[in-house]
Amino acid sequence: MIKIFVGDDRIRAKQAIVQFLGQDYEVFDGPDLMEDDLLNICSGNSLLSLHRSILIRDLSKNKSLFEKIPDYLDTQHSVALLEQKLDKRSSVYKALKEKKLVFQFDLNPGADYGKVFNIFSVAKQNGLKAIDMLEEIKNQEDPMMFFGLLASSAIKDFGRNQGTKEKQVLKLLSRLDLRIKSSSMDPWLLIESFLVQLSRLYGSY
Repeated sequence: MIKIFVGDDRIRAKQAIVQFLGQDYEVFDGPDLMEDDLLNICSGNSLLSLHRSILIRDLSKNKSLFEKIPDYLDTQHSVALLEQKLDKRSSVYKALKEKKLVFQFDLNPGADYGKVFNIFSVAKQNGLKAIDMLEEIKNQEDPMMFFGLLASSAIKDFGRNQGTKEKQVLKLLSRLDLRIKSSSMDPWLLIESFLVQLSRLYGSY
C-alpha cells in the first residue's frame, strides 16, 4: 500500500508515518531516484523479509516518477510518501485522494493552534494555570494532535532563540513522545506533567 502524507506540520506527519510504517523503515530521497529505483522499491524484496516499510521524501520533485505512483498502488510493501505540498489538480493527487490514501497535516493558524500556543506560553509563567486551560479544551482535542502542536510551538520557539532552555524543552518533548507511545497512562496526565516541567524549567509553578 502507498500513502501520501502532505503538509508543513512535519511533526504530526512523521508521527502518522511511524504509525503506518513502524519504527524501522528504509528512507529514500525522491529527487535522487531513477525509474528502476522506484520499480525496485515497490516490487523488490529485501534479503531478510518479503515485506518492506519504506519512506520516500519529496518524490513530487521528481515529476516523471511521481506520475507513475498510481501504477504501484497494489504494492505488497508499505510505502509512505512525505511531501511538503502537492498540486491538488494533478491526476496523481486525485487518484490517491479518491482512494483515501492522502493525509493532510497543515499547521493550523486558527483557534486550535492559538489555544495550544497560549497554553504553551502560559506554562512558562504559571504551570497550574496552564493545566486549568488544558482542562477546558482537552475533551475536544486528540492528545496526539495536541502533542504535535505543542512540539510545533517548541520548534518555533527554538527557531527564534536557540538557547539552553529551548533545547531542554525539545528534549522534554522527545521524552514525552516516547512515554505517550509506550505507557498505559492517560496521555493527558503525561501532557500535564510536561506542562509542570516546563514551568519549573522557566523558574515558575
